[in-house]
Amino acid sequence: MVDLYGQYVRLKDEIDRAMMEVIASSAFINGPAVRTFAGHLSEYTGAEYVIPCGNGTDALQAALASLHLLPGDEVLVPDFTFIATVETVALLGLTPVIMDVDPDTFLIDPASIGKYITPKTKAIIPVHLFGQCVDMAPLLEEAEKYELKVIEDAAQALGAWYTFPDGTRKMAGTMGDIGCTSFFPSKNLGAFGDGGAVFTDDEGLAATIRSYVNHGTQKKYYHERIGINSRLDTLQAAILDVKLTHLDEFIEARQRVADWYDEHLGPLSFLRIPARAANTTHSFHQYTLVTRGIDRRHLMNYLKEAGIPSMIYYPLPMHRQEAFSGFPFYHKEFPVADQLCNTVMSLPVHTEMNEEQLDYITTYIKNYQHG
Repeated sequence: MVDLYGQYVRLKDEIDRAMMEVIASSAFINGPAVRTFAGHLSEYTGAEYVIPCGNGTDALQAALASLHLLPGDEVLVPDFTFIATVETVALLGLTPVIMDVDPDTFLIDPASIGKYITPKTKAIIPVHLFGQCVDMAPLLEEAEKYELKVIEDAAQALGAWYTFPDGTRKMAGTMGDIGCTSFFPSKNLGAFGDGGAVFTDDEGLAATIRSYVNHGTQKKYYHERIGINSRLDTLQAAILDVKLTHLDEFIEARQRVADWYDEHLGPLSFLRIPARAANTTHSFHQYTLVTRGIDRRHLMNYLKEAGIPSMIYYPLPMHRQEAFSGFPFYHKEFPVADQLCNTVMSLPVHTEMNEEQLDYITTYIKNYQHG
């Protein structure tokens, strides 16, 4: 699904040099490379403050913790997402309120927010799923109307741009009160291990988040709050700083893959190619199709026999996860998420794919015999 080694080989000299500089300095924890990377990521995204941390899940938890919400306060989250979006809400004693998603884009529909609002609703987490942005202009209007804090989950969409009605462009993760991202190896900007970051333009929130991920301290051994230990490793920061200079070309490579798939698979009646939402670019962290009128597993096995990997993101929506069996939304009706989990299928998309590989994949799919 992702050729991490091929990408490393292409950037080997740059990455090896950056890693050796860290090893030579022996500044393995909070070394200079962490601050350098945070500064460069701030320049790239336009976010005033970038706080690196241990992973994308910790980024979400730190963002929520910084808002001083109370146990039982409600946070709106999509049903069709990775569990980190929802579990961090629950871990902090807050109440996740599940929203169904748009059947075409797989994203939160801002027009539906009103029907989920109660007096306890305090925040919303729009997930920029698979690489494109939620329609943020109307979402921010609804958030202001209902006095909601907005935490963007941009773990899959770093580098995607959203255009507001007035022509203003902002990057995924920089439009709400706080944005979060992940540097898991398979992400568009991926480390050689775990990593994450939080974005905000609010100085007070930045100070709180920075303290929270460092044991609740701003001054060593003086702790103003209960926090966690969540640091971006210096070696990972050095690797990410190299890769950041290539991120735009990484995204362009993924977009070329997606364009090829669209052209060659779009005419097939048994597949629906990904919808591209209005007002946003798509960084194609995943290329996710919807199968129509066929046995998805049969198609996936057919591909497997030819050495073509495929994956299901995601096989089970949040409202059917056993982990949430004690929550009010468990096994309630969320028809779109259920339908997507039964029909979606993702194909390989990464920076090292060539035309020969793409032709092999699409030709094989076009030859699939279905009833």
